[in-house]
Amino acid sequence: MRITVVGDTLLDEDLDGSATRLAPDAPVPVVQLDTRTHRAGGAGLVATLLAGDGHDVELVTVLSDDAAARTLRASLAGVRVVAGSSNAPTPVKTRVHAAGHALARIDDGCAPPPPVAATPEMLSAIVAADAVLVADYGRGVTRCPEIRAALDSVAGRAALVWDPHPRGERPVAAATLVTPNLAEASGLTGQTDPAVAAALLLGRWGCDAVAVTLGERGALLARSADGAAEGEQPVALPAEPVQAADTCGAGDRFAATAVTRIAAGDGLEEAVRAAIDAAGAFLRAGGVASIVRPKPHPSPGPDASAGPDTAAEELIASVRARGGTVVATGGCFDLLHAGHVRTLETARGLGDCLIVCLNSDDSVRRLKGEQRPIIGEADRVELLSALRMVDAVVVFEEDSPETLLARLRPDVWVKGGDYSVDALPETKLLAEWGGRTVTVPFHLGHSTTSLAAALAAVG
Repeated sequence: MRITVVGDTLLDEDLDGSATRLAPDAPVPVVQLDTRTHRAGGAGLVATLLAGDGHDVELVTVLSDDAAARTLRASLAGVRVVAGSSNAPTPVKTRVHAAGHALARIDDGCAPPPPVAATPEMLSAIVAADAVLVADYGRGVTRCPEIRAALDSVAGRAALVWDPHPRGERPVAAATLVTPNLAEASGLTGQTDPAVAAALLLGRWGCDAVAVTLGERGALLARSADGAAEGEQPVALPAEPVQAADTCGAGDRFAATAVTRIAAGDGLEEAVRAAIDAAGAFLRAGGVASIVRPKPHPSPGPDASAGPDTAAEELIASVRARGGTVVATGGCFDLLHAGHVRTLETARGLGDCLIVCLNSDDSVRRLKGEQRPIIGEADRVELLSALRMVDAVVVFEEDSPETLLARLRPDVWVKGGDYSVDALPETKLLAEWGGRTVTVPFHLGHSTTSLAAALAAVG
């Protein structure tokens, strides 16, 4: 199923640390920063959630070409992005936390942008979708007449769920389900009773159904006269109570689940029930901190055939975008043994992903002799990739990994303790971009050479 997410994309930044004292010049806490992470926000968050669920996702949006946009694109490594130019700075929302408590939010670049101009590729992605989710964050994507016409064209053919915004646009009549929260529904209608507000919105928008989300109370589903049985009243669907300090992303999780269930053939009530349960589970798991990041896939075009190198580079970009540390190690890994596994486990513990740089068969022969490798390159890649601590394997043809390292630019390069950091040529190379080389304990009695000799003696 091909799902197209349409809407405004932001960059969300989280600054987490501790605060144990007040500033000497003002009665404000001093935050000692521990971590800085980034993720796609707005429609980008919805697309990330759907891709993390394993769906085939395209994001139709507009992006800038500034540094924040590059970080944003890296955060969308598992999503196909079909973007026009925003002609405006990338909006960045920075949340400051100390000991798990929110202290402040800083909005940058959030001034009203110029009108959006749709590209043919953006319109084609909407028209060709099996399901469409509109994540309107009030920055103009859904105001574009061409985009609205494309959304209207999916009526009766594809599921269309619209998650509205107080500063956003009126949903198109083709919408299968519109999902305002109670504050949004009340602001639009002046009514605090969700049933009354939903009825007014159904009449105003002409859509099939409205689900007013009520936080810990669940949601209220109201259908249009055409889609409801005679005399049918709005249905209140309860939720299991959830204690959550930060509800960011719950509405996105709700809408993402609703569109997939409707597209799969569920009735509206079943889809909304599933969406309520999914939003609750999302918050119980930690909210946006629990997001499963999709595996990067090659972008279309000439680079798509680059294979593992491309996947590793996109993984690295994704890890860096959320403030993580990239670790790499390398070697022949011929006859994988316990010493290798211990080294890899230790290396993975030094960061947020581990890239293994693997000598090719020809490289191993030059280094170890014509009788090596014992295990071929393809099998060595498969064995290493199967280890839970290994995130990617990249093969290099040279005798040393320096060319590959210069391209991947890891933050940490790990070698066994039988090497001296100062003597390794990689040490000087990594210093060029602020990286460092570390050694981990060498495990005596574990070596491929000794294992090979033992096997030869047995044979």
